[in-house]
Amino acid sequence: RAGARAEGRGGSAGLFARQVQKRFSRAQEKVLQKLGKTVETKDEQFEQSAYNFQLQQNEGHKLYKELKGFVGAVRVMHESSRRVAETLQEIYSPEWDGHEELRAIADSNDLLWEDYEAKLVDQALRLMENYLAQFGDFKERIAKRGRKLVDYDSARHHLEALQSAKKKDEAKIAKAEEEFNRAQAVFEELNRDLREPLPLPHSRLACYVTVFQNISNLRDVFYKEMSKLNRDLYEVMSKLEKQHSSKVFIIKGVPSNRRSLVISAPVSPPAMFPCPDKAPVLDAEVTPGSPGGGGL
Repeated sequence: RAGARAEGRGGSAGLFARQVQKRFSRAQEKVLQKLGKTVETKDEQFEQSAYNFQLQQNEGHKLYKELKGFVGAVRVMHESSRRVAETLQEIYSPEWDGHEELRAIADSNDLLWEDYEAKLVDQALRLMENYLAQFGDFKERIAKRGRKLVDYDSARHHLEALQSAKKKDEAKIAKAEEEFNRAQAVFEELNRDLREPLPLPHSRLACYVTVFQNISNLRDVFYKEMSKLNRDLYEVMSKLEKQHSSKVFIIKGVPSNRRSLVISAPVSPPAMFPCPDKAPVLDAEVTPGSPGGGGL
């Protein structure tokens, strides 16, 4: 048992020594290449693919960052809208017309924001995350190819040095040839496996098209439903105004001869978002301004 442990320690030490030697050989080869003492193997086609890969990855990460900010802003708007709705319910007296309707509008408003946010995460952020996930594996494989290329160049230069020496050592040459062939086989296999599957620049189109089609559709539905809720809220406020139409509201900046404060009708949404046929009942005198389109 003690002998087995000693053997295990010896094997680990040998592996560590080989790894250290390999790192040293790579560092030495890179220095020689920079000094122009040795020639680096070039593959312009692969290098162009690797450049496109890096560019594609950088663009993807930039878009993902901005999409996260967009969803974060939606989350903030959701929370702000919810707080405004809660405050309005708190200050809205139970005897005022539309009290129950207001609660239903607030609940629907909250659910609409929640659904919009969740679907943006699922149909935009998650898609981008899945798209970007592929780059991690390829990035590691590209880095491994780079290391094996240095090993290949190092073995080749070592063999060439032995073969061109005045005093040839056939045993060393044979061993160097074996190491060179092994390094060449490993590198060429990695190079071949990477050449085809690297994400091509045009492959991003499918991701971008899908993401922004989803965002457009989600916005379309969200704005249509929010427009309905805004009209419902306007109707509640109109009922409240009618309930207290006999009262006079003194508000600075508003003409004192009017009997009540009447908000103007909502701006009609585009034809693609039709509203109910029933028009809101308005007082003859209307002030400028209208409810916004962002909900409660």
